[in-house]
Amino acid sequence: MSAGVVDLTLWQLALALLLVAAVAIVSIRQVLGLERDLLLGSIRTIVQLYGVGLILAAVFAAARWYWVVLILVVMTGVATHAAVSRLPKPIPGAYRIAAVSLFVSTGVTLAYVIGVVVQVGPWYEPQYIIPIAGMILGSSMTSAALAGDRLQGELRVRAAEVETRLALGFSGREAVQPLVRSALRAAMIPVVNGMMTVGLVQLPGMMTGQILAGSSPLLAIRYQIVVVFMQAAATALASLFFVRLIAGRYLTPAHQLRRYLL
Repeated sequence: MSAGVVDLTLWQLALALLLVAAVAIVSIRQVLGLERDLLLGSIRTIVQLYGVGLILAAVFAAARWYWVVLILVVMTGVATHAAVSRLPKPIPGAYRIAAVSLFVSTGVTLAYVIGVVVQVGPWYEPQYIIPIAGMILGSSMTSAALAGDRLQGELRVRAAEVETRLALGFSGREAVQPLVRSALRAAMIPVVNGMMTVGLVQLPGMMTGQILAGSSPLLAIRYQIVVVFMQAAATALASLFFVRLIAGRYLTPAHQLRRYLL
């Protein structure tokens, strides 16, 4: 006999806060100094999620394509800022590069998943496109940030190697290719490792949510497989575009390394 979704009252949510209180106790006892951040993080979690929930409820009820597009634009903007803010050192044009990388990687992956794999009709069905876009953007944002961080670190350490390659007649693209390869690998390893252990170490969020909502475990597994594959594609595309475009900012048209950006 299957049961419906268990409704959570405000009192039950308050009981869940005791879990955060346990973390705060550990922080106090071990003098970690995380109490303020835990309090702020808990407040932001509640406010942000309730705010998003109210907005999504209105968008789901309206079911208009322009509201969906607006939500996607805002999500992309937030992801762009998050990806750029994680770079150790600012880069001229980084916001534009991140926006283009996330827009292209998310757009291509989302269009394929919605139009070809899931075949949602209409395409702007909020119930599908917003959660799927959020998962794709989250993966793209993280991979772009990881790739950018690794590229900057490699450039600082191996600047002399790059300049030697340039002096030997390599083009700018060829001179930084080993560093780009290292950055891409660093960005994609977490996703590949996740694919190796998915379902064995943990049950992913979307699969768990569908099971809790009463869906068949096999149906939830099918959707989770799609999610894993789309996140892998989004990670590869976002990190590739971001690293390639960022690497170009460190090179002059005359194939010289802009050391002052390091």
